[in-house]
Amino acid sequence: MNITLIQSQLHWENIPANLAMFEEKIWRINQPTDLIVLPEMFNTGFTMNTPVVAEPMNLHTLKWMKGQASQTGAVVTGSYVVKEKEQYFNRLIWMRPDGSYETYDKRHLFRMAQEHETFSGGTRRLVTEWKGWRICPLICYDLRFPVWSRNVNSEYDLLIYVANWPQARRQAWNTLLPARAIENLAYTVGVNRVGTDGKGHPYSGDSGVYNYKGDQLLNLGSEEENQTLALNLEELQAFRAAFPAFMDADAFELKT
Repeated sequence: MNITLIQSQLHWENIPANLAMFEEKIWRINQPTDLIVLPEMFNTGFTMNTPVVAEPMNLHTLKWMKGQASQTGAVVTGSYVVKEKEQYFNRLIWMRPDGSYETYDKRHLFRMAQEHETFSGGTRRLVTEWKGWRICPLICYDLRFPVWSRNVNSEYDLLIYVANWPQARRQAWNTLLPARAIENLAYTVGVNRVGTDGKGHPYSGDSGVYNYKGDQLLNLGSEEENQTLALNLEELQAFRAAFPAFMDADAFELKT
């Protein structure tokens, strides 16, 4: 599978500007790709200003994602602020080229920014399939909670985190991504933003890809960058067959 990471600055709370910017970046991808990953809240930045930025489903951003997936022939994924009835969700969209899609609502809400007071948390995890790969996409703060990320019985091959992870906690980001890869015997991808948001918080990027052994295959550094990398499912399966640590994992039941 060819996966494209798009690491970018974001226009604060400006949906049209961000969609136009990402459309241009997507069209700069100069090689075949199967999956395009955007950051968390890619159309606004990480904001709690829900009355201004929230969209109902099937409005501008969702239609834009449908258009980008259709035109590129790739899945396009990232999260943005969605309003349903009187609730707000930090919702990841998994948009396929045929216009069908699945969603994941962020489970762990970042209380240090009062996200838990603004948004409703998700209650189910998404594991989806694309091009023969089983994929689990999660959002930012979820990275700190290994039980929610646990690859029970090797149900997924690729773990993805879309994020607005600030520079102040850069070490945690660069430590936890390979840790999740090692403990789950899965390729692990983190896509972060760069620049400074409307609250003055800087972001160092460090979007990256790690293999099932925790080896770093790609790091985008701290600049705006698009890169595409090929992942090998046969190599992952061979490693799991030779080193089936997942067979000794503790059984547990997760209460939601």
